[in-house]
Amino acid sequence: MAVNKKLGLTALGASLALTLAACGGEGAGSNTNTADADPSDLSIGVSMPTETSERWIADGENVESQLEEAGYTVDLQFAGDDIPTQAQQIDQMIVEGADALIVAAIDGTALSSQLQAAADQGIPVISYDRLIRETENVDFYVSFDNFRVGEAQGTALLTGLGVTDEEGNPTGVTGPFNIELFAGSLDDNNAGFFFDGAMSVIQPYIDNGTLVVKSGQTSIEQAATLRWSQETAQRRMEDLLTSSYNDGSVVNGVLSPYDGISRGIITALQNAGYGPTQDAQPRPMPAITGQDAEIASVKLIADGVQDSTIFKDTRLLAEQAVAAATAYLEEEEPEANDTETYDNGVKVVPAYLLPVETVYQDDIESVLIESEYYTAEEVAAGQSD
Repeated sequence: MAVNKKLGLTALGASLALTLAACGGEGAGSNTNTADADPSDLSIGVSMPTETSERWIADGENVESQLEEAGYTVDLQFAGDDIPTQAQQIDQMIVEGADALIVAAIDGTALSSQLQAAADQGIPVISYDRLIRETENVDFYVSFDNFRVGEAQGTALLTGLGVTDEEGNPTGVTGPFNIELFAGSLDDNNAGFFFDGAMSVIQPYIDNGTLVVKSGQTSIEQAATLRWSQETAQRRMEDLLTSSYNDGSVVNGVLSPYDGISRGIITALQNAGYGPTQDAQPRPMPAITGQDAEIASVKLIADGVQDSTIFKDTRLLAEQAVAAATAYLEEEEPEANDTETYDNGVKVVPAYLLPVETVYQDDIESVLIESEYYTAEEVAAGQSD
């Protein structure tokens, strides 16, 4: 399946404009008497999973700043990747009178009592990037096209190996290439979409022998990385090298769903003697994918260490979250562009999905710097302000 790395961010301006279909004050979960309220009299609770990831810090700051620009009072909390902490923080937001909630859940099934309390008080809940599962008490979902993210990662792996070009067209290179597969955290609904999307692209090349998963670990359960942990990924890569590559064979490519996981994989490989080809290492660094365009990984891509990452512009995701919250508080329905895909086990949650871009070394300037997501100085330093 060919995936164009340029997936249409240039057309987002028009599509991001909120199209509201008025529903007579009967919006799902909508609070009473908010439609006529001044935004300064309304409070929105924003629950983010962790501050250990650069990506989630940026998300929190983007949502907070855009809500404040719209005039709302904002209660932004980070849960430190601790489920009881997130539950307690959301409980407190409800007690303190939040009029809407925007939640990026640590565990998509662990907030049922909090969401029931929100529903009982008519507080709309917007699931942010990670789908909240097994509850009817989630009103809307804002995210990226997560299956497409996986497709793009699969294509990027094939491109890094030279098997396809960046558009996904076969080059005639047949390998075989040794690869290993990593997936995200099984308690995050997105992990399955990423993995399934990637496997839809690379499975045919495994079937025809172009790609060989030397460890034999091809299921998402075997490839999963709890809490998307960099340290966990490093340990697993070390174990794979010890168990499956102790015969002198080398790893040619690694499917990684997230930049933090990629950096753990890279550390394990570097410790085993892999390095950029320009450093004349006996073991060239494999083609390694990623996601989120974290600045440390963008620096690695610029330096030829990591091969690619998937850029998801969180400024645009924040914009959609704010648009959805505003719609509910005005007792209207937010615009959805997907009403079929995201079944949370109880209901299909209406969603607004954003496109993504694959970033290779030669895309850093045009995609990340020209869009002012990062400056050239930040990329050179591998650290954002």
